[in-house]
Amino acid sequence: MRSAPRNDEGRGWRRAKLALLAASVVAAVGLGSAALWVKSLGPPPLGKNLSWSTVVVDRDGRILRPYATAEGRWRLKASRENVDPRFFELLLAYEDKRFRDHAGVDPHALGRAAVQFAAHGRVVSGGSTLTMQVARLLEPRGERSLAAKLRQAVRAVQIERVLSKDEILALYLSLAPYGGNLEGIRAASLAYFGKEPRRLTLGEAALLVALPQSPEARRPDRSPEIARKARDRVLDRMAAAGVVEPGEIDRAKAEPVPGARKPMPMLAPHAADRVVAAQPEKSFHQMTLEAPLQAALEVLSRERAATLGPDISVAIMAVEHATGEVLGRVGSADWADARRAGQVDVTLAIRSPGSTLKPFIYGLGFEDGFLHPETLLDDRPVRYGAYAPENFDLTFQGTVTARKALQLSLNVPAVQVLEKVGPSRFTARLAQAGAKLVLPPGEAPGLAMGLGGTGVTLADLVRLYAGLARLGTTVPLTEQLTDAPVVVPPLRLVDPVAAWYVGNVLLGAPPPENAAGGRIAFKTGTSYGYRDAWAIGFDGRRTIGVWVGRPDGAPVPGMIGRGTAAPILFDAFARLGKPLAPLPPAPRGALFGSTGKLPLPLQRFRPNALPSAGTEPPLRIVFPPNGARLELAADGAEPVALAVKVAGGSGPVTVMVDGLPRATLRDRRSTTVTPDGPGFVRLTVTDSRGATDSVLVRLQ
Repeated sequence: MRSAPRNDEGRGWRRAKLALLAASVVAAVGLGSAALWVKSLGPPPLGKNLSWSTVVVDRDGRILRPYATAEGRWRLKASRENVDPRFFELLLAYEDKRFRDHAGVDPHALGRAAVQFAAHGRVVSGGSTLTMQVARLLEPRGERSLAAKLRQAVRAVQIERVLSKDEILALYLSLAPYGGNLEGIRAASLAYFGKEPRRLTLGEAALLVALPQSPEARRPDRSPEIARKARDRVLDRMAAAGVVEPGEIDRAKAEPVPGARKPMPMLAPHAADRVVAAQPEKSFHQMTLEAPLQAALEVLSRERAATLGPDISVAIMAVEHATGEVLGRVGSADWADARRAGQVDVTLAIRSPGSTLKPFIYGLGFEDGFLHPETLLDDRPVRYGAYAPENFDLTFQGTVTARKALQLSLNVPAVQVLEKVGPSRFTARLAQAGAKLVLPPGEAPGLAMGLGGTGVTLADLVRLYAGLARLGTTVPLTEQLTDAPVVVPPLRLVDPVAAWYVGNVLLGAPPPENAAGGRIAFKTGTSYGYRDAWAIGFDGRRTIGVWVGRPDGAPVPGMIGRGTAAPILFDAFARLGKPLAPLPPAPRGALFGSTGKLPLPLQRFRPNALPSAGTEPPLRIVFPPNGARLELAADGAEPVALAVKVAGGSGPVTVMVDGLPRATLRDRRSTTVTPDGPGFVRLTVTDSRGATDSVLVRLQ
């Protein structure tokens, strides 16, 4: 009966010797006697060769879309700055109280673990510091043994010598396992809570502290009750340590544990896919997009498409005038909807623009000096050979001002102005501004292009309208932020005065039903056969373009821009979250006045006004020639007069500088005018029959 105690005493003595041996080894490590180990193990792995999830973020660093690694794992880099401070309070109190003080190994915790191992013959408590856990994550091994623990201790000391405490924490935050293919706190927070870990509740932080200890057994999506108990044990220890108030502990325990994983964020999928495909070697891409606005526009697109039909899609673009940065880009109503061809980015698709090009036709007319917003035009039947344009409603308004003709989107006046401007020149000017009009193979620019007889992308249209808002210049649209942005000089669209005239006219366009007018300068358009509905508008800061239709190009009877796309446009501006900015003031040279107070040649537009056969030759400017560069002044002297010589024409000839009348020629055919200063100057002459000629010169 006495042998058992002797055996117990023998086993206890052997365990004590093992504990003493383990403690001695630990002390040796702490004193530096592990130098031979360090030499044999080589330098510590620091995660530099790890593959990370590719991440696309918005202009403020918010995730738009992450991509899994090639192994199918969600491994997102994290740092202290993007994690809630409360999480670190719990983590250090629960896992490694002396993290800030030790050099990688905590002798107290490791000694306790060694004694427990010697007493039980197995690992009871890890005794690992956070640095040791990082070492295990960098060199994963399956065994749980004293040798493995010592290896981690050596690696931890090595890591502490080359990395700061915050860098070690960043590795833990990025690599800690959270169950399944989730690694790191960001992936876990996104998957379990649907948000970044910047703002965690106490219960959420406690759950994320508990999961890495046994990630598979405690997975909330598979074992929510086990996960809840693990979370509560963390909270109980915090309560016992007095770190958190009891009432807050109770509220945290009452928080539900997520029973399923949430999908990873997928904002701006078309733009994200495009930038990742263009630079596959990079794992981090920062876009110019604003995540809250992008999310709001995607919801708007999806909601409106659902009410329009199962085959309809909606594309939206929002840009900032000053920089050309894309703030929101919705390529389709639903990226995952195959019936709507959701993976087709309609912002880059070539579609018929309908009437959305009319503002630029009038803009060139204003620039050339033969048109003013209050100039009268005739909206009556007209024919150009076999082409006879008609208005959308098959009616005619008679005599209207250019302002009303553009606001009502009348077709006949627009075609008459385009014929005067010249379709080829019109096409070239838009191309010069960075927008490409696509015509059928072998077809030359014609009058029908003013009513939609061409192809253009939503992105190019938005760029052109942003050019109007910028008072006549365009900049490239950009959607990716780079460390060294390329500065591209603005491209010329129209003169500032002409651009302001167009914006002022469009500001008065009739708004859609139940919308306030006079706040957004906008234009709608409907393509032939009801295939495309457009609405594009701008305030003083942003331009937004909307396209509605079927991606396959099939017609949608009854779908028009004013009734379908314009309400979405106004709703998109309402979802900007910021007050609308006023349009810029009128630039110098803008001419104000009613029709009767305009110079005589500007009171009425006369299309095709040529002198009768056998009389005077056509009116033309002999000097200066178009495109000339002239020396206006030298050595800082006052600007000198510019000679203008005219030939042909009938009766008095009015000479205008940038649309403003400066002289009237009667018997003689030359005069001088004094320009405002250096730069581009548009000289225009008009005779009594309405014939005009115009040249653009540069004064320097």
